Amino acid sequence: MQARHLKSDLLFLLSATIWGFAFVAQRMGMDHVGPFTFNGIRFLLGALVLVPFIYRSRNDQPAKTDGIRPIQNTRLLAYGSLAGLAIFSGASLQQVGLVYTTAGKAGFITGLYVVIVPIMGLLWGQRTNPGTWGGALLAAAGMYLLSVNEDFTIAFGDLLELIGAVLWACHIHLIGWLSPKTDSLRLAFVQFMVCAMASLVTAVVFETAAVGDIAAAALPIIYGGALSVGVAYTLQVVAQRHAHPAHAAILLCLEAVFAAVGGWLILGEVMSGRGLMGCGLMFSGMLLSQLYGLVVKPEGPSGSLH
Repeated sequence: MQARHLKSDLLFLLSATIWGFAFVAQRMGMDHVGPFTFNGIRFLLGALVLVPFIYRSRNDQPAKTDGIRPIQNTRLLAYGSLAGLAIFSGASLQQVGLVYTTAGKAGFITGLYVVIVPIMGLLWGQRTNPGTWGGALLAAAGMYLLSVNEDFTIAFGDLLELIGAVLWACHIHLIGWLSPKTDSLRLAFVQFMVCAMASLVTAVVFETAAVGDIAAAALPIIYGGALSVGVAYTLQVVAQRHAHPAHAAILLCLEAVFAAVGGWLILGEVMSGRGLMGCGLMFSGMLLSQLYGLVVKPEGPSGSLH
């Protein structure tokens, strides 16, 4: 069991590292192409990466009768389209926001979804715990130090990332509702394809990208698509089979830290002391929100997400 936990921890750490540095790739790619072009191609690549895994899982499952499969396929298409549009909304705001803010700040602000998810769950009767509220207060204080200027205005890019974090939280709730109803890998494939198609259609309308521009952005696109969308998602699914919940919570929160480290190492981004303090408070809030329910056991039955 210890070996399985260690393997899961390493896979979660690798996923968090890939996702953190993906913010750097997303910012570098937009030196050559627009945000919707970048997202369209990278999510298309991410979907294609899942194809071998879907084919393998299909061979491992017993054959379905002809009467059942069309119903399942129709349901899968409907669910995947709904989830894909949610991803399209969140990813678009994240990508456009990166035009106006740094990779490090985007990573920390996006990471706020781990605090937003349980609070949002209150809307449909899910219970939460004091750690969620404490984490929310710490995250809000950190967000203020990181993004609110002296004249009490928030930077445009940071605001887009914050709205995007809310949409990512919506997507997590949506996936939590849809996943038990269909195959998770196939659902991921359909949602990535829908997001890719919606992004590419938007790019055709609002952006211009020559073949040379796309070729110049090839490495960031491949990283953001094949690795961040395809490989890291698959690693997370595998790691969750034998994961220790507390370890998973901590390691996945490190995505924001790796985004800041990548921005500093590769893009030369430097945060002020005020910004670093804000990041520290936000990271503490994320951890508190994730870990409180795992350490402090509730006295009665709870519908908490954690």
